[in-house]
Amino acid sequence: MYSIIVVPPVDPGDGRGGQEPRRPLRLAPGERLTFGRSARDNDLAIPHEGVSRRAGEITAQGAFWILGNFSREQTYVVENPEGAGEHIKVAPGRLDAPVPFEFARIVLPAAGDLLPVEVWAPRHDYLGAASGLDGATTAPAFALDRSKRYFAVLAALCEPRLRGAPHAPLPTVEQVVTRLRPGWPAASRTSVQWNIDYLAVKLRLKPGPETADPGPRLNGKKESLVSLALRFDLVREDDLALLEVTRR
Repeated sequence: MYSIIVVPPVDPGDGRGGQEPRRPLRLAPGERLTFGRSARDNDLAIPHEGVSRRAGEITAQGAFWILGNFSREQTYVVENPEGAGEHIKVAPGRLDAPVPFEFARIVLPAAGDLLPVEVWAPRHDYLGAASGLDGATTAPAFALDRSKRYFAVLAALCEPRLRGAPHAPLPTVEQVVTRLRPGWPAASRTSVQWNIDYLAVKLRLKPGPETADPGPRLNGKKESLVSLALRFDLVREDDLALLEVTRR
């Protein structure tokens, strides 16, 4: 069974202007894939003058993968496109750096260009369902009701980054209003802002009005909400379908 799928960057010299991706490569657990500028010394050749002759190595390890950086000077950045800017850095010469992301993008700095190598890890291992446990049920970490308007507001805030742009600017309140109007005709700037304030309290990003100290409003409230929601999967891509549904 294949463990990971590697999608190479486009080849600017392939005669198609670099517009089409190259053939994905599949690795089973324990298999390795070396990459770099040299076609002779690597499993995956990346023909760019800014890429080292032997740039690195990807190794499949069951349900995850590791990255080795063979470059002497360049740090590689591994981004989580679904994680609101979440990333890890692999320093020059670092070997066997574990990558925890299910979908990742290795960004190779190459003489002014940033070359993306996408890696998918579709294999998952899960703990089996527990049965016969005694005692009280564990309280949910975040009690969110997907049928409520506040969740639609949160989904609309997260949408640009869930669509595959991890550093996309967050929508303004006016843009959220416009996005929600098809399913919530009465949406307004005031109602959307109220729901944002409510979410900040509900998710414990700020105290409630009865305990809050007077003063300036919490800076970066929308950014904090989106970061928390995406880091803990409070909003997923399939939740975006709810934006079109009329809400109570």
